[in-house]
Amino acid sequence: MTARDAVVRPEARPLLIFPYNGNGVEALDCLGDAYRCVGFVDDTPEKQRAGAHGYPVMGRAAFAEWRDALVLAVPGSPTSYLTRRRVVEGLGVPDERFARLVHPTARVSPLAALGHNVLVMAGAVITSNAVIGDHVVILPNTVIHHDVVIGAWTLIGSNVTVAGGAAVGENCYIGSGSRIMNGLSLGDRVLVGMGTNVIRSVPAGARVVGNPARPL
Repeated sequence: MTARDAVVRPEARPLLIFPYNGNGVEALDCLGDAYRCVGFVDDTPEKQRAGAHGYPVMGRAAFAEWRDALVLAVPGSPTSYLTRRRVVEGLGVPDERFARLVHPTARVSPLAALGHNVLVMAGAVITSNAVIGDHVVILPNTVIHHDVVIGAWTLIGSNVTVAGGAAVGENCYIGSGSRIMNGLSLGDRVLVGMGTNVIRSVPAGARVVGNPARPL
């Protein structure tokens, strides 16, 4: 038994995290008492040989070997967010096997709705009747206000504010420090650069940056 095993409650669910990336490492801080990480899954042989913070890094065969483990799949970055859906669906993991991780210091309203394979990091606030779709990652200290809808497959950076009634489409990337004004709509596959103030709706596929936001 390792030191990690000793401090985890016996009823904690085993969890596999895919891939071994920044989002996956930060997810370790969100386990709480509900989950115990049994390792990472990554396709990179070098990562498999090196391991990760005391955890093994395994190939995709781990999904079959750890049949009782739930899965958190959090690939994606500003340069690869458009491939998230293809990558996650390519894992062949059924929806009911995906986990939902919310950091103990995050505040999620009981009226809010969170999909599966959602990661909410420390200090985030999701208020009232906000709806968070499947396969969404929300980084620390972001605030999602009332009547907001965040589409599936979207990544939201840290210290982002999404004001009431805004709608963010599917497969978007919202950079850290951004602000989205109330009532606006962002189409699917939109990228919002870091520190951007969005004061007008953004069409699908656009990339915007600046204060106020302008096409990139």
